[in-house]
Amino acid sequence: MIGFGPHLMVDGYNASYEKLASVEAVTNFLDMLPAEIEMTKIMPPYVFKYDGGDKPEDWGVSGFVIIAESHISIHTFPEKRYFSIDIFSCKEFDIDKALNIIKEYFETDDLEVRTTERGSEFPRDIGIATSITEAQRNRLI
Repeated sequence: MIGFGPHLMVDGYNASYEKLASVEAVTNFLDMLPAEIEMTKIMPPYVFKYDGGDKPEDWGVSGFVIIAESHISIHTFPEKRYFSIDIFSCKEFDIDKALNIIKEYFETDDLEVRTTERGSEFPRDIGIATSITEAQRNRLI
């Protein structure tokens, strides 16, 4: 198999203001999600509140958790009832399950979902990597 893995990108609308505004709620989400989608959390979530800078209405909570398989991140904009979540993994995971957890936790069905496969040329198997490298070298001779 070649390729690094799936990247799920979720934009959520009309979500729970209370959860989007809460450092504790976002921390809890990032703390529980890896186990729920069979990933391995390797550090506690890092979550902080942002004041919005020049646009106070853009304040929110951002955070990420590093997983052995890659990372999960979130950015919230409570005043707009919006969030963005990325789940990037070198291991396949149940995308539908992740989406259901996100919907339930943030109390919205209004999601925009995109997925892509990352690292299309990443050689997961050293034997495959060797054969690819040898084939490329033979073309140069």
